[in-house]
Amino acid sequence: MFTTHDQDTAGDDPADSRADGGPGWRAAVLTHSQIMSAQIGPETSSAILRRSHNLAERFEAWRLKTSERLSNIDFAPNLAEAIGSRRWFRGLATFLGLSAASIAFWPGFAPLEAAPATRVSDSVRDEFRSQMIMPLALGGDSGRHMGATAAVTPLASAPERPQIELVATLAQGDSFGRMLQRAGIGSADAARVEALISKSVSLADIDPGTQVDITLGRRTAPNSPRPLSALDFRARFDLALSVQRGPDGNLSLERKPIRVDDTPLRIRGTVGSSLYRSMRAAGAPASAVQQYLKALGDQVNLDSAVRSTDTFDMIVDYRRAATGERQAGKLIYAGIDRAGSPKVQLMRWGSDGRFYEASGVGEQRAGLMRPVPGSIGSKYGPRRHPILGYVRMHGGMDFHASYGQPIVAVADARVISAGRAGGCGNAVKLQHAAGLATRYCHMSKMAVRAGQSVRRGQVIGYVGSTGLSTGPHLHYEMYRNGKRINPASVQYVTRAMLSGVQLQQFRSVLSQIKQVEAGAALAPLAPTASEAKSSEPVREIDKLDESKKVD
Repeated sequence: MFTTHDQDTAGDDPADSRADGGPGWRAAVLTHSQIMSAQIGPETSSAILRRSHNLAERFEAWRLKTSERLSNIDFAPNLAEAIGSRRWFRGLATFLGLSAASIAFWPGFAPLEAAPATRVSDSVRDEFRSQMIMPLALGGDSGRHMGATAAVTPLASAPERPQIELVATLAQGDSFGRMLQRAGIGSADAARVEALISKSVSLADIDPGTQVDITLGRRTAPNSPRPLSALDFRARFDLALSVQRGPDGNLSLERKPIRVDDTPLRIRGTVGSSLYRSMRAAGAPASAVQQYLKALGDQVNLDSAVRSTDTFDMIVDYRRAATGERQAGKLIYAGIDRAGSPKVQLMRWGSDGRFYEASGVGEQRAGLMRPVPGSIGSKYGPRRHPILGYVRMHGGMDFHASYGQPIVAVADARVISAGRAGGCGNAVKLQHAAGLATRYCHMSKMAVRAGQSVRRGQVIGYVGSTGLSTGPHLHYEMYRNGKRINPASVQYVTRAMLSGVQLQQFRSVLSQIKQVEAGAALAPLAPTASEAKSSEPVREIDKLDESKKVD
């Protein structure tokens, strides 16, 4: 390794200059020929070349001289050094030239030509298919062992299955006849089936989601609908229907009544850390638990008045079918035993489905419901109107609510009016008991009409901004004997009372359902003698005996 001065770049690159102004020095690597030239001098080198006589010596001398010249040429200067100098531009030109040459010799992006595919005729393709295994989803054939030849005669039409078994489901809003026709039953057979079934049960009473087992027979003519051979479905929880085609070709209906036990389901348990979770863990249906909490919440405070050691008691309408199906209905009894406090016993009674206490007193409703869950913006009293700009009496309360939020009735009532009401916009006015009335203003949409009866918590409209309003909210007013009053000053309780014969019937039914044992309805329904006999397999020898009896 020697230090040498680069004459080409000494004046171009200030970084190569020394601090005293002299020429810059840098490290360089010298080849063997350069070292030898510096030691022996040019005259000695020429003398050595002149002394070569034979061809091998002359080639070796030419190689050394060529190597010396090539080593003195700077083919690939470092482009990161001496940027902007002549040496740097020469290196850049070399780089661009080599890049252009590489691009010029690039073969291109065109696809390469391959050998043409082998021409396969139909007969060869059939032979290939007969010798390979392919999934059915990709078009594979089944039952084919060799390729077809000219001796094979194709069929005019593919043979059909003698019968087809399928399951059809009655959709919401669909009719029974349209469902049958979509399943492939002809219009004549579908009309006949509807006429037969309507004699036993109303077609409108068949629940959506009912599944119908259908069996279609062989076609009587090409392109004609398949005739109905059999049809079976569960029309009601206690009734199954079957339609069969007899030997004479006519359809007939067979009713199959199903024995059902209506013993209600009673569930008792300890409240524990969570009343809802304890009831669900005991096997209570979710819908019945929700009804229980709603009915009991109107009587006691579930957060403070119920302890973890208390016992809940609920009875649910329950049905068991002899075929094994079970069906849970509405909650018919809700009770709770509290240590040191009176028991709460509620039973559903009447056509309206209200819960009554054991004493015959109906649902107790403490105070009024909020028409919307929002906070109060403006209270009752004088204020400056936000639109008119002057102070005037504000005859109600404004509740903050978002657009389209449901508005509910604060208590049972009858709708006096429902429509446009000047500055109130779309408004609904309700008449309650004890001479009280309420009005709900600025609705975007009304859900009731005049003369209609509504219950506490029923949706009567939706929040809007109609009339003199600066934004979506609910303006709520209250009247006593026709005079406007402050809604915040009224607290009342709504109850229904039973008396006379109704009270006696109520207490009689209550005492009967309270005698139901907890979990008794969960036991399997014992089969009758006829059901047990029909479930036994029929022996071949018994069939022979029955045929003799028929003769």
